[in-house]
Amino acid sequence: MTKRSPFKYFKTSPEIIRLAVMMYVRFPLSLRNVEGLLHERGVDVSHEAVRFWWHRFGPMFAAEIRKRRVEGGHSSRWRWHLDEMFVKINGERRYLWRAVDHEGEVLESFVTKTRDKKAALKFLKKTMRRHGCAETIVTDKLRSYGAALKEIGAADRKETGRWMNNRAENSHLPFRRRERAMLRFRGMRSLQKFESVHASVCNHFNSERSHTSRQNFKLNRAAALAEWRQLGAA
Repeated sequence: MTKRSPFKYFKTSPEIIRLAVMMYVRFPLSLRNVEGLLHERGVDVSHEAVRFWWHRFGPMFAAEIRKRRVEGGHSSRWRWHLDEMFVKINGERRYLWRAVDHEGEVLESFVTKTRDKKAALKFLKKTMRRHGCAETIVTDKLRSYGAALKEIGAADRKETGRWMNNRAENSHLPFRRRERAMLRFRGMRSLQKFESVHASVCNHFNSERSHTSRQNFKLNRAAALAEWRQLGAA
């Protein structure tokens, strides 16, 4: 049985929808910035259409990217870096927990109201349920990590030290730039949804530019873009 195209009832072409979603999620642009850039290319769409497209297709594209990466063996269990960052939602502080591998690719993200042992345990269980357990888990000095790892029997895998967790700290920067462009978030659910999509898109286009030649970088970038253009294809 042929899979029905998710773009079937949309008047706009799938190519334009994919481009709009990629521009909004990947780059620090507002909805109206995307509308203006598309208009310069002869595409007349409303910023509300861009908003609807990313809500509708963003999670679908992210799920497809994650599935392809797991099938391709990109999930790492050698060394994980765990860290939490503060995010303001309607003036209240919330916590975004993030796990990245040794190459800086985001493995999992989780939003909570607190950063105690219970929250750390839920985050770790969610990450390990999808990716297994890493050989080494690098964290900062937050005691919640140690208590949570001890409860699941992985306390001996924990490492903490000065500058050891810079990989996780640097991985926050693209999200921080995106957060400023969006003028922050309105709710925990919208934050969780956007971070999940944003992380998958960043992973997809991440090519470690400083660690490869210009020629290989161009080839990897072209391959990532070609794969993106096939997302959601029937």
